[in-house]
Amino acid sequence: MSRRIWRLAIVMMILFALVVGQSAWVQFFHASALDKSSLNPRNNSSNAAYQRGEIVAANGTVLAESIPTSSSANPWRRIYPEGQLFAGVVGFTSSIQGDWALEAQYNSDLESHSQPPQSFEQLLAPTQAADSVTLTLQPALQKVAQEQLAGRDGSVVAIDPSTGAILALYSNPTYNPTPFASTNTKVQQAAWIKDNKKDSDGYPPLGLVATQQTIFPGSTFKVITTAGIVKYQPSLLTKYYPYMVSTALPDTNKRLFNDGDVSCGGTVAEMLPQSCDPGYALLGIALGAQSLTATATAFGYNQVPPLDLPGVVASYFPKESYLAANPPYLGYSAIGQEDVSSTALQNALVAAGIADGGKIMTPHLMSSISGPDGAIIQRYKDSVWKDPLTKSQAAQIVPLMHAVVTSGTAEGVNFLAQDDVAAKTGTAQVGSVLTNDTDDWMIAFAPASDPTIAVAVSVPFQKFNVTGAIVAGPVMKCVIEAALAMQAGKPVTGTSTTCPS
Repeated sequence: MSRRIWRLAIVMMILFALVVGQSAWVQFFHASALDKSSLNPRNNSSNAAYQRGEIVAANGTVLAESIPTSSSANPWRRIYPEGQLFAGVVGFTSSIQGDWALEAQYNSDLESHSQPPQSFEQLLAPTQAADSVTLTLQPALQKVAQEQLAGRDGSVVAIDPSTGAILALYSNPTYNPTPFASTNTKVQQAAWIKDNKKDSDGYPPLGLVATQQTIFPGSTFKVITTAGIVKYQPSLLTKYYPYMVSTALPDTNKRLFNDGDVSCGGTVAEMLPQSCDPGYALLGIALGAQSLTATATAFGYNQVPPLDLPGVVASYFPKESYLAANPPYLGYSAIGQEDVSSTALQNALVAAGIADGGKIMTPHLMSSISGPDGAIIQRYKDSVWKDPLTKSQAAQIVPLMHAVVTSGTAEGVNFLAQDDVAAKTGTAQVGSVLTNDTDDWMIAFAPASDPTIAVAVSVPFQKFNVTGAIVAGPVMKCVIEAALAMQAGKPVTGTSTTCPS
């Protein structure tokens, strides 16, 4: 009799072990596949059927959350309290169009999913709940960017150069995310049609200009040309170019004129602050296609920056073989024109690389992910994306960019002396004089002696008689002032009063 009981006990233990093993396999090894399976009823239900986790700004401001409704068919409604201010980054979740931007990037965290078991009972019956995502974005800085662009197409990207944390990422045009979370399919469809229509500059509201649109970087690219000289041919730093209004280029009878037909020349220390086009074109040719292309690549051109956001595109720099065979194009590329194109994100990373001693940290929007009980389950870990320069090489460029502010093309912006700003302006001609268009830029970091903020401002398709200093400069001034004020613990409301004229 005892032998039968013993055998029965063994069989029961084996069966129990199989149940535990199956539960563990489903919970730990197959959960992800089941969550994403088309057979999962959650993936075929309205997004309003389940509560999603919150998306929260760095200061705790809620950017997206699910609130209960009185409808049994759609018990949850997704809302976006900050509306258009964060729409391009936060995105939306739609029963028709799916998930967009960060709602898509972190969907597996934000949607209800099996939580790690805290007890034996939860191992057998996993708890379903959603996690929340906290971002690096600062609402006050985002608001300053929005107000200073004043409805113009363009973008502002602000980065902590030492960590890669994105502090502001704002673009125009933008859109209202609320209709996409509607339970009314006609409302969603109307919003989709409306916000996919391109504006007069060719930008759809649903696209994020800062990360998805490339334009001529203009003279901001001279920072990269300078970096190439410092790294590969430092003797060119002291090469003197006679003052001239224009210069001849190899293999062409066309001349390259300086902006405004103003005479310029000297060494790099003189020509970068004054943004001398003829001199820098000749410097680019002297540097050579191989070195200039290698430098652009080292700073991230022709590669998609690893930002945790869907749809980010690569900036473009021509192939070495093409430039080597076409010296005039090499000259124009050295001043950020010809076929060179950049996103605002890429240009902000260039500024951040110089600011952080030659290292470009991986840009990121996620700061942490927390479970339904509020406990942190994941923190972002800083990492280096690119290291185009050594610390001593980057240090040679900082005073040149500082001189842009104190005695160069950004002098008229009137940055506060105590902010110790280093910058580079950019004004790229688009088409011909008849089109009256320029792409206007400024990249900057501050304080130059110990940078804590790096920013890129792009304002494309401006009038032909304006410059990056005139158009992008005031935006940059306000963003820099607001960022440094926040870091000093001063209140920044995100209104125009934070940037007195």
